[in-house]
Amino acid sequence: MIFAAVCALFACDPTHEDISNGGHISVDELKAKSTVTVDKAASGLNGNVVTCSTSAAVNAKWSIGGKEFLGNYATKKMKLGDFTVVLTALCADGTELTAEFPVSCQEITDPLQKYYIYGDVASFPEQTPFQPAAWDAAAMRFSSTEGAHLPTIPDDVYFGLKTLIFDVSDVTADFDLKVMNGWWSNTYYDHVKWQDGLNELQITETLAKECAKGGEGRDLDLMLYSGSMTLNAVYYEE
Repeated sequence: MIFAAVCALFACDPTHEDISNGGHISVDELKAKSTVTVDKAASGLNGNVVTCSTSAAVNAKWSIGGKEFLGNYATKKMKLGDFTVVLTALCADGTELTAEFPVSCQEITDPLQKYYIYGDVASFPEQTPFQPAAWDAAAMRFSSTEGAHLPTIPDDVYFGLKTLIFDVSDVTADFDLKVMNGWWSNTYYDHVKWQDGLNELQITETLAKECAKGGEGRDLDLMLYSGSMTLNAVYYEE
């Protein structure tokens, strides 16, 4: 009876299920069961909306234009240009596969919309361009209470892992930037070099957890080691 009970226990325990057969697929099978498409403009050119799907029995993670999506389906509006969509798949037996899908976006069919964090002077006239001083940690701390200029970033921006776009000008040759939190307890990007124009900063899971008010509430903080620049606006696009 004891033997029978032990057998019954293992039979019902999914951690002891035999997945040696059918627990793994090849990269070719993954590609055959996955599609990455770009919508079409009226002109016949590729649009700027990328749609990804896979019917493979895997845990799927898509990387599209620097943003990651978990699930068998993902879609994202893109800027114009050539990109490579990366599908990372975890098979039932623990094997990890990677498949790449090149895409080209040639015409805007669904315009990206700007969502301002700072610099929307039409709505907030006080959000004017400014020049932060080197080693002034308060100058570019995203905090409505402890920062000098920038407002607190909403939690949905943090946990949505948005890519922040910094519109800057007057960047000097000795520009050197540290991306940390307001407690100086973690550095996310170090010795960052920017140029005049648009510069991107990807919010990571660690950054979101530590900086969001719904997390540890430490606030995203950017500090100049050296050099100078004019910060005109901060926003993300979707």
